[in-house]
Amino acid sequence: MMLGIDHVQLAIPPGSEDEGRRFYIGVLGMEEVPKPPALAARGGVWFKSGQVQLHLGVEADFRPASKAHPAILVADLDGLASKLHLSGYEPIWDEAIPGVRRFYAADPFGNRLEFIGASRDSRLSDIDPVQKISAQS
Repeated sequence: MMLGIDHVQLAIPPGSEDEGRRFYIGVLGMEEVPKPPALAARGGVWFKSGQVQLHLGVEADFRPASKAHPAILVADLDGLASKLHLSGYEPIWDEAIPGVRRFYAADPFGNRLEFIGASRDSRLSDIDPVQKISAQS
């Protein structure tokens, strides 16, 4: 039986950890999580916010994930959309699921991210918190 998702990993190009920090910390408001020494030597960087953990792993022949993506439940969807827009990352709203407010945005590397509003209107608001990150993936 599966209980939830521990983390989601996205790929980044070699040497782009600082750019990842500027976006995931500076724009999304996440905090960096120290990597274990054995894994730190591989490069990359880990982040968390609440129960959500995203890991950025270095990939030599990097290609952005333009279809596969994490879907992240957020408390203030409009505030995040505004912050992304003001930071130069345009949210793309999607109304394909009735009753679910959501949008997509790309990180600085072109990886697709989905953000879902945790409002009373959302049919996802009653999902167990451990499962929220995987909802709608």
